[in-house]
Amino acid sequence: MAQEQELDWSEEFFQVRRHGDVAVIVPSAQVEHLAETLLEPAAQMVLEPLRRDPPGHIVVDLSDVSYFGSSFITFLLRCYEIVKPRGSEMVLAGVNPRIRELLQTTALDMLWAIYATPEEAVASLGGSY
Repeated sequence: MAQEQELDWSEEFFQVRRHGDVAVIVPSAQVEHLAETLLEPAAQMVLEPLRRDPPGHIVVDLSDVSYFGSSFITFLLRCYEIVKPRGSEMVLAGVNPRIRELLQTTALDMLWAIYATPEEAVASLGGSY
């Protein structure tokens, strides 16, 4: 029962939707206010099923997120580590100007393609939304 409660807790901060072989990770706006010590366990609950059953590609839909810090960047890198060894891609969608600037400052915009919408991102990877 505690496992279910924890899972519900993580779903408050992250949703994962599969569109064929593409996993779309949708963090809620609440991740911005989540303490770093709590972001890690929530992120692990999202990542563990993806490690067990890796998707072909990952889209991270940031439409609801205004800004994030280093802990969330670590989460993005862990998502990337799931697909990269298999030659798959991870892309971002719904990136606002503030996050785009952060990604440019850290040069992560060179690592991940950025799309305006999750639908465009999924389509770019050969899936349908």
